[in-house]
Amino acid sequence: MNSIPTVIAICGSTRASSTNLNLIKAITELCGTRLNIQLLTGLSIIPHFNPDLDNDHPPQAVVDFRNQLKRADGIIISTPEYAMGVPGTLKNAIDWTVSSMEFSKKPTVLITASSLGEKGHASLLETLKVIEADTNDELQLLISYVKTKVKATTITDNATLQEVNKMMDAFIKKLRPNPQPK
Repeated sequence: MNSIPTVIAICGSTRASSTNLNLIKAITELCGTRLNIQLLTGLSIIPHFNPDLDNDHPPQAVVDFRNQLKRADGIIISTPEYAMGVPGTLKNAIDWTVSSMEFSKKPTVLITASSLGEKGHASLLETLKVIEADTNDELQLLISYVKTKVKATTITDNATLQEVNKMMDAFIKKLRPNPQPK
């Protein structure tokens, strides 16, 4: 019997009640028993990236972050675009994984959900490629004008809901390439 894949969900927004956080919650509900999605918290406590600190004894918050990523079967990132780029706390956290390679070959969903989002999405996608995250077109989604499409923890726009379901189905297939019959 195959176990349910464990996935770490990272919200790029630092707001307590962000649309991206609500989107992660909606995806968690949609995936039901197919995924064990664990929300990663505490990006804001990870210290500023400093290669001089990335030695044999990196800061404990970095160690904890890396360990959560290592234990996960896959990663979901849902983030807004800030000032045409990647939110600083998210980029900072990912920078801490460059030398330790927790994203390498790990199936990774990238959702940029913002007012527009194209530039932030493109920037983060380049970072994910450099750190060898296992992502492709099927595992990426840009949701512009997200506040008109997600209310509370519900995806209210039918086209967006279909795109999210299609993306998550592709993600689950990547996590479980040979699913057992139900």
